Amino acid sequence: MEPSISEHPKNLGGRVVATWKLTLEYDGTRYFGWQEQKGSRTVAGELRTAAERLFAKPVDIVGAGRTDAGVHALGQIARLRTDVRIKRLDLLHELNDRLPPDINVLRVEQVQTEFDPRRDALARVYLYQIAQRRSAFAKRFVWWVKDTLDNEAMLDAAHVLLGRQDFARFCDKRVGEVSTIVVVRDVQLVPCEDLLLFRITASHYLWKMVRRIVGALVEVGRGSLSKAEFASLLDPGSGTKRRFDVAAHTAPPSGLFLVRVAYDDSEQNGELVPAFPVSSL
Repeated sequence: MEPSISEHPKNLGGRVVATWKLTLEYDGTRYFGWQEQKGSRTVAGELRTAAERLFAKPVDIVGAGRTDAGVHALGQIARLRTDVRIKRLDLLHELNDRLPPDINVLRVEQVQTEFDPRRDALARVYLYQIAQRRSAFAKRFVWWVKDTLDNEAMLDAAHVLLGRQDFARFCDKRVGEVSTIVVVRDVQLVPCEDLLLFRITASHYLWKMVRRIVGALVEVGRGSLSKAEFASLLDPGSGTKRRFDVAAHTAPPSGLFLVRVAYDDSEQNGELVPAFPVSSL
């Protein structure tokens, strides 16, 4: 049975509006990323379809950030605006009833109309999972690297990412993207059973940035790229002894997860744990 829906009492600029903050998790394997695109199946597109089926009218949906095709999320944030009112738990359950099984709304909160999930965000946290053995179950959620990696060398190189850096060599620029400067707040690289976990916290991200960082770090772990050469990739004007093709070493999307979006500087990352574990035998 459809939930009881009535007009929201707050009028904004001549329109009646209810604004909701949604926290979602999804397996991005089947989707062409978060952002809605004509002719492609996307996570935001599925969310819009579910919401418009529920309300039987158009809604406004904005996400905290794009995830690329095949990338997953543990805590993507979206804003949903509608000109009708519904109870919080009804909205949660009714959306999930209409969403495919690989997309799930975890939490629903009613927020101020002015809430902007992208511009209000202070930081975003991503996790990348590198598998150190073949797995029959985890293929969609890891990158299996067959070579033995030098974890300490990778972590040492990863520390040069900290601070305000130019990631021009680590991205594909989108139309309208001007600056390639990103502030990286924290990086961690930790072995966990048969996984190597890389977590990065930054102000924002450029297209394919995390996957290209991971790809380059794996080459450091293989011994084919030195720490100095890795560091030089953060200086677009620097010369190197050889030209390293960052794009050619882009890590696959399967191992990448958007962990959370932070709106408060007091929020902590917590323990680094796998999104999908691969246990030692």
